[in-house]
Amino acid sequence: MATDTVTDVVAAVAEAHVREWAFVLAATARVAADLDLAEDCVQDAYAKALVHWREAGVPRRPGAWLTTVATRRALELRRRADVARRKLPLLVDPVGADPVGGEAVGGELGGSDAVGGEAVGRDADGGVDAFPDDRLRLVFTCCHPALAQEAQVALTLRLVCGLTSAEIATAFLVKEATMQARITRAKHKISRSGIPYRIPRVAELPERIGAVLDVVHLVYAAGHTAGDGAELTRPELADRGLDLARMMRMLLPDDAEVAGLLALLLLTEARRPARVDEAGQLVLMENQDRTLWDQQLIAEGLRLVPEALTGGTGGRGRVGRFGVMAAVGAVHAEAGRWEETDWGEILGLYDVLYRRWPSPVVALNRIVALSYVAGPATALEQLEELSTDPALATYPYLASTRAELLRRTGRSAEAQAAYEEALAFTSNSVEADFLQRRITPDA
Repeated sequence: MATDTVTDVVAAVAEAHVREWAFVLAATARVAADLDLAEDCVQDAYAKALVHWREAGVPRRPGAWLTTVATRRALELRRRADVARRKLPLLVDPVGADPVGGEAVGGELGGSDAVGGEAVGRDADGGVDAFPDDRLRLVFTCCHPALAQEAQVALTLRLVCGLTSAEIATAFLVKEATMQARITRAKHKISRSGIPYRIPRVAELPERIGAVLDVVHLVYAAGHTAGDGAELTRPELADRGLDLARMMRMLLPDDAEVAGLLALLLLTEARRPARVDEAGQLVLMENQDRTLWDQQLIAEGLRLVPEALTGGTGGRGRVGRFGVMAAVGAVHAEAGRWEETDWGEILGLYDVLYRRWPSPVVALNRIVALSYVAGPATALEQLEELSTDPALATYPYLASTRAELLRRTGRSAEAQAAYEEALAFTSNSVEADFLQRRITPDA
């Protein structure tokens, strides 16, 4: 007997896709020992849910229902394949293949002691993984260092977030066929290279977690400020990045750098409602209406910052660059007005960040902070030295920073030329419009 309307069921399936996709796919991948097969089985399970839940009602635990259906389908297809291989002996199996459980070919998508749920897996040395959640295995597989970073990002959005190839292609402004080919190549490399479906050993975790957090940060950054297009942001990507950061926090609750990344994204996301005005024009932080900042996100982020800066729960973790960047965000969040911003503290944090993780972009941000401590003229002197760095040759924010500093020192003609240079390197329409208004303020 039907217990839910079609609308209720569609909404429940959509919610389950957002909340449960990663868990269902991760559990199914461990059983299927093949990412493509796992995806097919999970998609089939969601399709069946649209029909079955209409007849029987939405289950109390949708994720568990979907996982059961998907993993059973994966086992069924693997057993069929095993029967086919036995009946066709000329199709020789690779050494070490186990069609139902255990270690997959070449260590790919390695097996575990149970199917689905929170089963504990075995690492390459036969030891029990420190973190048994299947989703963490999936994230580490997608972000394996053998894959190019663009492939890591695409694969994470596809497999962990459940976005379609078309959605990812739209987000990154490439053709769907191009994105599909990128994802397919990444999957094939995982298969060919025998990349293990496991969490790295404890000794490997610091380096591998860093790669994962970099990917999560890239996903969020691509949504926070779109590289191209008519809108300043791509909220769907920013939301996915924040979701991934929350997932990592849930899976690795004692890691300081995970806490730091989540804090950074929360404090940054809190400012989103004030970044453009009612006309859709860019509003610099100094002019933003801070009453529009999301206080709930700020409070959540501020609670995480001390943990990120003291080494995580119990102080046993490492303080990383995301923790220091989150501390910068906290200083901004705690200032009730732009004039109350503690630029001395921000400059000190950027000094720490640059000493430990030097990069041209960090140096540029430090110069902005310096301009509010020592004045724009002093900052300009240091900016001239930084301008010779080839990594920033086409970086629009270098030119726009120079333009702002020149404007603040009263060098209007030079500022206009710098704004024009920044405009030449800017593809985002909202940012371009802001620069154009700086060039011709009365237009």
